[in-house]
Amino acid sequence: MTAPDPAAPEDNEMSEEAEKQSAEMEELRALEEVALDPSAKPNAELLQSLRRLGLANPLRNRMQEAYEEPETREGLAAIELPRITDLSSFDISQVKDRYDIPMAMQPLVAQYIEFFQGPGRKWFRRWMSRSTRYIPAMEPILESRGLPKDTVYLAMIESGFSAHAYSWARASGPWQFIPKTGKEYGLKQDFWVDERRDPIKATEAAARYLRQLYEELGDWYLAWAAYNAGGGKLHRVISRRGTSDFWQLSDGKGLAKETKHYVPKLIACALIAKHPKAFGFADDEFEYLAPIETEEVKLTEAVDLEVIARSAEISADELRELNPELKRWCTPPASAHQPYALRLPKGSAQKFTENLQRLGPQARLAFKVHRVKRGDTLSHIAASYHSAPEAILRMNGLRSVKLLRVNAELVVPVPSSKGKSDPGMERQVARARRSGYVAVRPEEEIPAGTPRKAARAVAVGPLKTETVDGKTRVTYGVQDGDTLWGIGQRFGCSVEDIRQWNRLSKRKKALQVGTVLIIWSKSTTATAAEGSGGGLAAQKVSAQVPNAVSVK
Repeated sequence: MTAPDPAAPEDNEMSEEAEKQSAEMEELRALEEVALDPSAKPNAELLQSLRRLGLANPLRNRMQEAYEEPETREGLAAIELPRITDLSSFDISQVKDRYDIPMAMQPLVAQYIEFFQGPGRKWFRRWMSRSTRYIPAMEPILESRGLPKDTVYLAMIESGFSAHAYSWARASGPWQFIPKTGKEYGLKQDFWVDERRDPIKATEAAARYLRQLYEELGDWYLAWAAYNAGGGKLHRVISRRGTSDFWQLSDGKGLAKETKHYVPKLIACALIAKHPKAFGFADDEFEYLAPIETEEVKLTEAVDLEVIARSAEISADELRELNPELKRWCTPPASAHQPYALRLPKGSAQKFTENLQRLGPQARLAFKVHRVKRGDTLSHIAASYHSAPEAILRMNGLRSVKLLRVNAELVVPVPSSKGKSDPGMERQVARARRSGYVAVRPEEEIPAGTPRKAARAVAVGPLKTETVDGKTRVTYGVQDGDTLWGIGQRFGCSVEDIRQWNRLSKRKKALQVGTVLIIWSKSTTATAAEGSGGGLAAQKVSAQVPNAVSVK
């Protein structure tokens, strides 16, 4: 089952962590293109991207520092290999027997080694630090499918071993499956989970896919290139060029630049990863993560993640890290016939089971899925299930919502008793409010299915202004013609502030009329503006700022 965001035209697949990982991978690729082409200069698009990050953004600082960082570090002790200072004279045959993938020292391989020694060094450090967490689990899966174990370095160049990596093409997870290919290889993607993000399940799928490509093409270099470009594309280029030698195919037209660089980049990563000191990296540059050691528990009902974390005596962040496929703040619906397998740290399953049983059903809560019907409002849905609007918002990752979409699906936490007071529901509401989830007053909600013109007429700008911990918080209803830039100007904050407060994806180019935003106002005119009923002169704002995000 799939479900769109109840308050937006499309499902927001981007969590905060995914946003961060996506931005880092995009900026690295931009830097990589410049660094590997001596004739290239930072183009306007790259400079604009850096400017958009803001002067104080640490990613912008890292990008700028990377250009100035020295290519190598001298005086590091050797490990296995002597320190390699001249790549042009490096004899790769002395290490070939340490790999089960084909290794070749081509000019572009050397260029990538130099790139990771210099401009890309900070990214490579991060990738290596993560590698120890995932490689021990991934290699046996690859080997069991008949793949070389060192194929694991493909995940390094795809995502940097990040479960939350997300690309412009909607590729997700450590092996960067796009939705269609992920489904073809058995990775479930629905309202509750995205198995592309699960390092174990995604590795099994990638192994099957790569094995199929290898059987079709008969060469690992071609299989890797096809993983990047698609098998059909490789077959057509091979047929047109009359050769199946990857290095000949990469020297000419037919393959995209990214595909031509894909194999050399993988070889370079494999070389450095197994011999970091020989290529100029010191031990203290890496903060190696411990390998994943987990055990599974079978859940026969949906359970709040914070309840699970408390029962297992771990943090909610650790629980989500072990189960990156989960998209909601609860596990999917389950039963004794079809249980949900949840991962916990090794040795904690028995403790979890005992603690959960002590809590009883009231603390665990149950969940139902509600499909939004015409005329529904959040407060009406909450009342019909004896739930609470804030609890529903938190479970669905919605900071606030005024207008729901017809046929959207909502996870609704349902208390075990229908009395006036339910401790489990009260805890849900308290957690939601502490985390910034705000319910719109019932009289300000717009019934689902309301025609757009009528919805626009109801949107009245600032809905509520209150003081929280000495700061002014404005609950603002988006109006026809509003832009994030214009709203920010009105309340004395930046577009990035508004995105962060409301977890708005940078890929979301339009606001929806009726969407409720939380604004921590720095402007002294915020309170005075509350009763105005009118929005900004939106058309003028849009004309002044061509790239402003506008209402559709």
